[in-house]
Formats: sequence, structure tokens, C-alpha cells
Amino acid sequence: MKALESDAPLIVYIDVKSPYAFVAIRPTLALEAELGMHFDWRPLTLDIPSYLGSAKKKKGKVVESTRSSSQWTAVKYGYADARRYAEKQGLMLKGTEKIWDSSIANIGIIWAAKTARERMGAYLNIVYPPFWRRELDIEDVNVIEACLKDAGIDPNGFDAFQQGEGRAIHDALQPQLHPSGIYGVPTYIIGDEILFGREHLPYVRWHLMGRKGPAPDIAYGISENGLPRC
Repeated sequence: MKALESDAPLIVYIDVKSPYAFVAIRPTLALEAELGMHFDWRPLTLDIPSYLGSAKKKKGKVVESTRSSSQWTAVKYGYADARRYAEKQGLMLKGTEKIWDSSIANIGIIWAAKTARERMGAYLNIVYPPFWRRELDIEDVNVIEACLKDAGIDPNGFDAFQQGEGRAIHDALQPQLHPSGIYGVPTYIIGDEILFGREHLPYVRWHLMGRKGPAPDIAYGISENGLPRC
């Protein structure tokens, strides 16, 4: 798997533990369904401590932290910003109490793409919302297997996959991303363009529909059909 190459019309990089990816899932799936296309959904497992420090909470109180005051400000703003978009979609977004290892859940994306591509949306919609309600342990392979099953995806063989072939695919992809210009999620790869953020979805839609008329401006907010609007 090459970071910028795919047979699909669009590559979508996401991470289950990213609030910004969370609020992009529904509108991106809605665009995929509207256009009748299959996007290439891929994991970018963020190394959050490398740029925002690490922290752990217990019952709402910080019990461990390596973050500076400016890093805490960035984290709080990021959650507030993403929460606004979540609320517009009728979704709950609670800040996490630790930095999760999302690799197993993200390898689940690879498994879904490999074994039951048509059920990808179901898997994403089963994993993301409960995780952001603090109801899902994404580090437990048994939990992810249950999510796959609930999404209509056969979980038999997933445990071995996430330890073997799937882990190898995931781990080989991650070091390609930054050198390729992919730094965060959601990131959309269309042709030779790399677009970061759900606000670019109207442009993605315009591009996928044949680039007719002037390109749309960057969009904020959500329209009645769940897609971002200008």
C-alpha cells in the first residue's frame, strides 16, 4: 500500500481516536453514497504525544500530564471546535481520559476493506459514536471483533490478522505518511491533491463530479443532507 496511490477515486485517511475524523465520518459517507462510489478508507494512527504531549484523567481530574499550558490550550480548543460540529449532527463528543492506542480499531478499517468493503460505513458508524461517548474500549481486540460482527463483517481471523498481516500493512503505511505530506485526519487524497479537513468536502465533491463550473469555497457548517456547506 503506497500512501498516495489507489485505484479508488478518493483516499480518506482517518483515525478512530481523532475528534476531527469523527465529525467527518457522516458527511464523507454521505458523499460516498450520493456519488455511488467506493472511497479508499485508510488509517493514520496519530502519535499525539509527539506534538501535543500526553495526559491522563481519572474522574475528570488530570492525574498525569507532560503537556505545557499552550498544549492544553490547543487540546481544549480542538475539542470545543469539533464538539460544535458533533452537536450539529446530533452526536455526543466527550474528551478522552487518556491517549488511546487506536491501532487495533484502525486495522479493523483495513480488515473491512479487505473482507467486506460494502460494510465499511456500518463499521465506522458502530465504532466511532460509542468511542466518543466513552463506551468502547478500542484497545480490546474482542471489542473490535464484536464491532465487526455487529457491522455485518465476519470477524473470524481478525485477531490473527491484527497481529500479523494487518499489523504489517498498518505499520508499513504509517512512516510513509508524513514524508508524503499527510499530517493529520481527516485527509483526502484526490489526484495529486492533498486536502486536510472536512471543510474541503464540497471541493472534493466538485472534483469527483467532473469539475463543472467554478470550484466551491472552503465550507463550514452542515446542510440538511449532512454535507458541509459554504
